[in-house]
Amino acid sequence: MSSAVHRPIAITMGDAAGIGPEIIAKAFMESPQATQGCFVAGDVQTMRRALALVHGGSVPYPVAQIGSPADVAEMPPACLPVLQIGPALGPVPFGQISAQAGAFAGRCIVWAAQAALRSEVGALVTAPIHKESLHAAGPPYDRFPGHTEMLQWQAALHAGCSPEALPVRMMLSNPELRVVLVSIHLSLARALQAVTRERVLETIEITHRALHSLLGRNPVIAVAGLNPHAGEGGLFGSEEADTIAPAVAAARAAGIEASGPYAPDTVFMRARAGQPEGFDVVVAMYHDQGLIPVKYLGVEQGVNSTLGLPFVRTSPDHGTAFDIAGTGRADPASLLAALSAARRAWG
Repeated sequence: MSSAVHRPIAITMGDAAGIGPEIIAKAFMESPQATQGCFVAGDVQTMRRALALVHGGSVPYPVAQIGSPADVAEMPPACLPVLQIGPALGPVPFGQISAQAGAFAGRCIVWAAQAALRSEVGALVTAPIHKESLHAAGPPYDRFPGHTEMLQWQAALHAGCSPEALPVRMMLSNPELRVVLVSIHLSLARALQAVTRERVLETIEITHRALHSLLGRNPVIAVAGLNPHAGEGGLFGSEEADTIAPAVAAARAAGIEASGPYAPDTVFMRARAGQPEGFDVVVAMYHDQGLIPVKYLGVEQGVNSTLGLPFVRTSPDHGTAFDIAGTGRADPASLLAALSAARRAWG
Protein backbone atom coordinates (compact mmCIF):
# COMPACT_ATOMS: atom_id res chain seq x y z
CA MET A 1 0.00 0.00 0.00
CA SER A 2 2.96 2.35 -0.36
CA SER A 3 1.17 4.38 -3.06
CA ALA A 4 -1.45 5.26 -0.44
CA VAL A 5 0.92 7.76 1.14
CA HIS A 6 0.22 10.06 -1.81
CA ARG A 7 -3.52 10.00 -1.11
CA PRO A 8 -5.29 11.79 1.75
CA ILE A 9 -6.73 10.20 4.86
CA ALA A 10 -10.49 10.43 5.25
CA ILE A 11 -11.74 10.99 8.80
CA THR A 12 -15.44 10.25 9.15
CA MET A 13 -17.18 12.71 11.44
CA GLY A 14 -18.98 10.15 13.60
CA ASP A 15 -22.19 10.87 15.48
CA ALA A 16 -22.76 14.63 15.53
CA ALA A 17 -24.37 14.41 18.98
CA GLY A 18 -21.21 12.90 20.45
CA ILE A 19 -17.59 13.97 20.83
CA GLY A 20 -16.44 12.94 17.34
CA PRO A 21 -16.56 16.42 15.77
CA GLU A 22 -14.91 17.91 18.87
CA ILE A 23 -11.92 15.56 18.93
CA ILE A 24 -11.45 16.04 15.19
CA ALA A 25 -11.50 19.82 15.59
CA LYS A 26 -9.03 19.64 18.49
CA ALA A 27 -6.73 17.34 16.51
CA PHE A 28 -6.59 19.77 13.59
CA MET A 29 -6.18 22.79 15.87
CA GLU A 30 -3.57 21.34 18.25
CA SER A 31 -1.66 18.90 15.99
CA PRO A 32 -1.43 20.37 12.48
CA GLN A 33 1.47 18.11 11.53
CA ALA A 34 -0.41 14.95 12.51
CA THR A 35 -3.49 16.01 10.54
CA GLN A 36 -1.66 17.17 7.44
CA GLY A 37 -3.09 15.47 4.37
CA CYS A 38 -6.35 14.64 6.15
CA PHE A 39 -9.91 15.78 5.57
CA VAL A 40 -13.27 15.22 7.25
CA ALA A 41 -16.03 13.29 5.52
CA GLY A 42 -18.94 14.95 7.27
CA ASP A 43 -20.95 18.13 7.61
CA VAL A 44 -19.46 21.59 7.21
CA GLN A 45 -21.70 23.37 9.73
CA THR A 46 -21.26 20.66 12.36
CA MET A 47 -17.48 20.96 12.06
CA ARG A 48 -17.67 24.76 12.31
CA ARG A 49 -19.74 24.39 15.48
CA ALA A 50 -17.19 21.92 16.88
CA LEU A 51 -14.21 24.13 16.05
CA ALA A 52 -15.86 27.13 17.72
CA LEU A 53 -16.74 25.01 20.75
CA VAL A 54 -13.19 23.82 21.38
CA HIS A 55 -11.78 27.31 20.75
CA GLY A 56 -13.95 29.07 23.31
CA GLY A 57 -16.67 30.35 20.99
CA SER A 58 -14.78 31.62 17.95
CA VAL A 59 -13.58 29.83 14.81
CA PRO A 60 -9.78 30.22 14.75
CA TYR A 61 -9.33 29.38 11.07
CA PRO A 62 -11.39 28.41 8.03
CA VAL A 63 -13.46 25.25 7.71
CA ALA A 64 -13.13 24.82 3.96
CA GLN A 65 -15.61 22.80 1.95
CA ILE A 66 -13.83 20.67 -0.65
CA GLY A 67 -15.32 18.95 -3.68
CA SER A 68 -13.17 15.82 -3.76
CA PRO A 69 -10.39 14.12 -1.76
CA ALA A 70 -7.84 15.34 -4.31
CA ASP A 71 -8.57 18.94 -3.28
CA VAL A 72 -6.79 18.35 0.04
CA ALA A 73 -3.44 18.80 -1.70
CA GLU A 74 -4.39 22.41 -2.52
CA MET A 75 -5.46 23.39 0.99
CA PRO A 76 -3.40 26.06 2.78
CA PRO A 77 -2.06 25.53 6.31
CA ALA A 78 -4.34 26.29 9.26
CA CYS A 79 -7.41 25.00 7.50
CA LEU A 80 -9.90 22.22 8.27
CA PRO A 81 -11.04 20.63 4.98
CA VAL A 82 -14.51 19.07 4.98
CA LEU A 83 -16.14 17.12 2.19
CA GLN A 84 -19.90 17.57 2.62
CA ILE A 85 -21.59 14.17 2.50
CA GLY A 86 -25.06 14.73 1.10
CA PRO A 87 -27.45 17.45 2.29
CA ALA A 88 -26.48 19.59 5.28
CA LEU A 89 -27.21 17.92 8.59
CA GLY A 90 -28.40 20.86 10.64
CA PRO A 91 -27.69 21.21 14.38
CA VAL A 92 -28.51 18.20 16.55
CA PRO A 93 -28.67 18.30 20.37
CA PHE A 94 -25.54 17.12 22.15
CA GLY A 95 -25.68 13.89 24.11
CA GLN A 96 -28.97 12.58 22.75
CA ILE A 97 -29.84 9.58 20.59
CA SER A 98 -30.85 10.92 17.20
CA ALA A 99 -32.03 9.04 14.11
CA GLN A 100 -30.95 12.06 12.05
CA ALA A 101 -27.41 11.95 13.43
CA GLY A 102 -27.28 8.16 13.10
CA ALA A 103 -28.32 8.26 9.44
CA PHE A 104 -25.79 10.98 8.66
CA ALA A 105 -23.00 9.05 10.40
CA GLY A 106 -23.94 5.92 8.45
CA ARG A 107 -23.91 7.85 5.19
CA CYS A 108 -20.41 9.16 5.94
CA ILE A 109 -19.12 5.65 6.65
CA VAL A 110 -20.55 4.26 3.41
CA TRP A 111 -19.14 7.14 1.36
CA ALA A 112 -15.68 6.83 2.94
CA ALA A 113 -15.56 3.05 2.49
CA GLN A 114 -16.49 3.40 -1.17
CA ALA A 115 -13.85 6.13 -1.62
CA ALA A 116 -11.23 3.83 -0.09
CA LEU A 117 -12.32 0.97 -2.34
CA ARG A 118 -11.98 3.31 -5.34
CA SER A 119 -8.46 4.21 -4.10
CA GLU A 120 -9.42 7.87 -3.73
CA VAL A 121 -8.16 7.90 -0.14
CA GLY A 122 -5.14 6.18 1.35
CA ALA A 123 -6.76 5.19 4.65
CA LEU A 124 -9.93 5.61 6.65
CA VAL A 125 -10.07 6.80 10.27
CA THR A 126 -13.52 6.68 11.82
CA ALA A 127 -14.74 8.87 14.68
CA PRO A 128 -17.14 7.21 17.14
CA ILE A 129 -20.75 6.39 16.28
CA HIS A 130 -23.64 5.60 18.61
CA LYS A 131 -25.13 2.18 17.92
CA GLU A 132 -28.61 3.12 19.14
CA SER A 133 -28.67 6.18 16.88
CA LEU A 134 -27.50 4.04 13.97
CA HIS A 135 -30.31 1.57 14.68
CA ALA A 136 -32.85 4.39 15.01
CA ALA A 137 -31.87 5.60 11.52
CA GLY A 138 -33.55 2.56 10.00
CA PRO A 139 -32.54 0.72 6.78
CA PRO A 140 -29.88 0.01 5.77
CA TYR A 141 -27.98 1.15 8.85
CA ASP A 142 -30.06 -0.73 11.42
CA ARG A 143 -28.68 -3.99 10.02
CA PHE A 144 -25.25 -3.36 11.49
CA PRO A 145 -24.02 -3.47 15.10
CA GLY A 146 -21.18 -1.08 14.30
CA HIS A 147 -18.44 0.14 11.98
CA THR A 148 -16.75 -3.23 11.46
CA GLU A 149 -19.78 -4.97 10.02
CA MET A 150 -20.73 -2.00 7.84
CA LEU A 151 -17.25 -1.77 6.35
CA GLN A 152 -17.21 -5.53 5.74
CA TRP A 153 -20.55 -5.19 3.92
CA GLN A 154 -19.23 -2.45 1.66
CA ALA A 155 -16.03 -4.36 0.87
CA ALA A 156 -18.03 -7.48 0.05
CA LEU A 157 -20.36 -5.53 -2.26
CA HIS A 158 -17.33 -4.11 -4.05
CA ALA A 159 -15.80 -7.58 -4.43
CA GLY A 160 -19.08 -9.13 -5.55
CA CYS A 161 -19.18 -11.67 -2.75
CA SER A 162 -21.04 -12.31 0.48
CA PRO A 163 -19.74 -10.76 3.71
CA GLU A 164 -19.03 -14.29 4.96
CA ALA A 165 -16.61 -14.74 2.06
CA LEU A 166 -14.64 -11.66 3.20
CA PRO A 167 -13.96 -12.31 6.89
CA VAL A 168 -12.68 -9.44 9.01
CA ARG A 169 -11.55 -9.16 12.61
CA MET A 170 -11.23 -6.37 15.16
CA MET A 171 -7.80 -5.59 16.64
CA LEU A 172 -7.49 -3.32 19.66
CA SER A 173 -4.00 -2.03 20.39
CA ASN A 174 -2.01 0.42 22.44
CA PRO A 175 1.75 0.81 22.93
CA GLU A 176 1.75 -2.14 25.38
CA LEU A 177 -0.65 -4.72 23.97
CA ARG A 178 -2.41 -5.93 20.81
CA VAL A 179 -5.52 -8.11 20.92
CA VAL A 180 -7.52 -9.64 18.05
CA LEU A 181 -11.03 -10.99 18.67
CA VAL A 182 -12.56 -14.23 17.41
CA SER A 183 -16.03 -12.64 17.66
CA ILE A 184 -17.08 -9.03 18.00
CA HIS A 185 -20.56 -7.68 18.70
CA LEU A 186 -22.42 -10.79 19.87
CA SER A 187 -24.19 -11.67 23.07
CA LEU A 188 -22.02 -13.78 25.35
CA ALA A 189 -24.16 -16.85 24.65
CA ARG A 190 -23.70 -16.43 20.88
CA ALA A 191 -20.03 -15.56 21.29
CA LEU A 192 -19.40 -18.90 23.01
CA GLN A 193 -21.08 -20.67 20.10
CA ALA A 194 -18.76 -18.82 17.72
CA VAL A 195 -15.67 -20.45 19.25
CA THR A 196 -15.23 -23.11 16.57
CA ARG A 197 -12.07 -24.65 15.23
CA GLU A 198 -12.66 -23.01 11.85
CA ARG A 199 -13.29 -19.55 13.26
CA VAL A 200 -10.34 -19.65 15.66
CA LEU A 201 -8.03 -20.80 12.85
CA GLU A 202 -9.38 -18.11 10.53
CA THR A 203 -8.71 -15.47 13.19
CA ILE A 204 -5.13 -16.68 13.64
CA GLU A 205 -4.59 -16.60 9.87
CA ILE A 206 -6.03 -13.07 9.48
CA THR A 207 -3.91 -11.89 12.41
CA HIS A 208 -0.78 -13.44 10.91
CA ARG A 209 -1.28 -11.79 7.51
CA ALA A 210 -2.07 -8.36 8.92
CA LEU A 211 0.80 -8.22 11.41
CA HIS A 212 3.28 -9.75 8.97
CA SER A 213 2.54 -6.78 6.70
CA LEU A 214 2.82 -4.32 9.58
CA LEU A 215 5.93 -5.76 11.28
CA GLY A 216 7.76 -7.07 8.23
CA ARG A 217 8.24 -10.47 9.86
CA ASN A 218 6.23 -13.40 11.18
CA PRO A 219 4.33 -12.23 14.27
CA VAL A 220 4.44 -14.27 17.48
CA ILE A 221 0.81 -15.03 18.31
CA ALA A 222 -0.49 -16.12 21.72
CA VAL A 223 -3.94 -17.74 21.70
CA ALA A 224 -6.09 -17.38 24.81
CA GLY A 225 -8.21 -20.18 26.19
CA LEU A 226 -11.93 -19.85 26.75
CA ASN A 227 -12.41 -21.34 30.20
CA PRO A 228 -10.78 -20.55 33.57
CA HIS A 229 -7.17 -21.77 33.60
CA ALA A 230 -7.61 -22.75 29.92
CA GLY A 231 -9.86 -25.61 31.01
CA GLU A 232 -7.43 -27.06 33.59
CA GLY A 233 -6.97 -30.26 31.61
CA GLY A 234 -10.69 -30.61 30.96
CA LEU A 235 -11.85 -30.04 34.54
CA PHE A 236 -13.42 -26.66 33.67
CA GLY A 237 -14.39 -27.28 30.05
CA SER A 238 -13.30 -29.12 26.92
CA GLU A 239 -13.20 -26.29 24.35
CA GLU A 240 -9.44 -25.88 24.70
CA ALA A 241 -8.71 -29.53 23.86
CA ASP A 242 -11.49 -30.02 21.33
CA THR A 243 -11.48 -26.69 19.49
CA ILE A 244 -8.72 -24.19 20.27
CA ALA A 245 -5.67 -26.46 20.45
CA PRO A 246 -6.49 -28.14 17.10
CA ALA A 247 -6.81 -24.69 15.50
CA VAL A 248 -3.41 -23.67 16.90
CA ALA A 249 -1.88 -26.93 15.65
CA ALA A 250 -3.29 -26.34 12.16
CA ALA A 251 -1.88 -22.81 12.13
CA ARG A 252 1.54 -24.04 13.19
CA ALA A 253 1.44 -26.70 10.47
CA ALA A 254 0.92 -23.86 7.98
CA GLY A 255 4.05 -22.06 9.24
CA ILE A 256 2.34 -19.57 11.53
CA GLU A 257 4.11 -18.84 14.82
CA ALA A 258 1.11 -19.40 17.11
CA SER A 259 0.96 -21.10 20.49
CA GLY A 260 -1.60 -21.82 23.20
CA PRO A 261 -4.24 -21.99 24.42
CA TYR A 262 -3.02 -20.06 27.44
CA ALA A 263 -4.93 -19.27 30.64
CA PRO A 264 -6.87 -16.10 29.80
CA ASP A 265 -6.29 -14.56 33.23
CA THR A 266 -2.53 -14.35 32.67
CA VAL A 267 -1.86 -14.37 28.91
CA PHE A 268 -2.46 -10.63 28.51
CA MET A 269 0.13 -9.80 31.15
CA ARG A 270 2.58 -12.13 29.43
CA ALA A 271 1.95 -10.40 26.09
CA ARG A 272 2.61 -6.85 27.25
CA ALA A 273 5.51 -5.12 25.53
CA GLY A 274 8.87 -6.02 27.01
CA GLN A 275 7.87 -9.37 28.50
CA PRO A 276 10.31 -12.30 27.88
CA GLU A 277 7.86 -14.40 25.84
CA GLY A 278 8.00 -11.83 23.04
CA PHE A 279 4.34 -12.18 22.02
CA ASP A 280 3.25 -9.62 19.44
CA VAL A 281 -0.49 -10.17 19.83
CA VAL A 282 -3.11 -12.18 21.70
CA VAL A 283 -6.03 -13.85 19.94
CA ALA A 284 -8.94 -13.58 22.39
CA MET A 285 -12.08 -15.70 22.21
CA TYR A 286 -14.73 -12.99 22.67
CA HIS A 287 -15.27 -9.25 22.95
CA ASP A 288 -14.90 -8.51 26.67
CA GLN A 289 -12.19 -11.09 27.27
CA GLY A 290 -9.93 -9.16 24.91
CA LEU A 291 -11.07 -5.58 25.32
CA ILE A 292 -11.07 -5.29 29.10
CA PRO A 293 -7.27 -5.70 29.43
CA VAL A 294 -6.57 -3.32 26.53
CA LYS A 295 -8.90 -0.64 27.84
CA TYR A 296 -7.70 -1.07 31.40
CA LEU A 297 -4.26 -0.02 30.20
CA GLY A 298 -5.85 3.25 29.05
CA VAL A 299 -7.96 4.38 26.12
CA GLU A 300 -5.87 7.50 25.52
CA GLN A 301 -3.52 5.66 23.16
CA GLY A 302 -5.95 2.89 22.22
CA VAL A 303 -6.62 2.15 18.55
CA ASN A 304 -9.26 -0.04 16.93
CA SER A 305 -8.17 -1.53 13.58
CA THR A 306 -10.18 -3.71 11.22
CA LEU A 307 -8.10 -6.58 9.85
CA GLY A 308 -9.01 -8.31 6.59
CA LEU A 309 -10.37 -5.29 4.71
CA PRO A 310 -8.82 -4.33 1.35
CA PHE A 311 -8.03 -0.89 2.80
CA VAL A 312 -6.65 0.52 6.05
CA ARG A 313 -9.21 1.43 8.70
CA THR A 314 -8.47 2.60 12.24
CA SER A 315 -10.54 4.27 14.93
CA PRO A 316 -10.21 5.71 18.43
CA ASP A 317 -10.69 3.16 21.22
CA HIS A 318 -13.65 4.95 22.83
CA GLY A 319 -17.26 5.78 22.16
CA THR A 320 -19.34 8.90 21.61
CA ALA A 321 -19.15 10.00 25.29
CA PHE A 322 -22.60 11.60 25.29
CA ASP A 323 -22.05 12.59 28.92
CA ILE A 324 -19.39 15.17 28.00
CA ALA A 325 -20.38 15.99 24.41
CA GLY A 326 -20.66 19.71 23.87
CA THR A 327 -18.42 20.64 26.79
CA GLY A 328 -15.17 20.87 24.85
CA ARG A 329 -13.44 18.56 27.35
CA ALA A 330 -12.97 15.54 25.05
CA ASP A 331 -9.38 14.39 24.55
CA PRO A 332 -8.19 13.83 20.94
CA ALA A 333 -5.27 11.57 21.97
CA SER A 334 -6.88 8.30 20.82
CA LEU A 335 -7.89 9.85 17.49
CA LEU A 336 -4.32 11.04 16.97
CA ALA A 337 -3.08 7.54 17.83
CA ALA A 338 -5.49 6.13 15.23
CA LEU A 339 -4.14 8.55 12.61
CA SER A 340 -0.59 7.50 13.44
CA ALA A 341 -1.52 3.82 13.23
CA ALA A 342 -3.17 4.34 9.86
CA ARG A 343 -0.01 5.93 8.47
CA ARG A 344 2.16 3.08 9.82
CA ALA A 345 -0.12 0.49 8.24
CA TRP A 346 0.70 1.82 4.76
CA GLY A 347 4.30 0.60 5.08
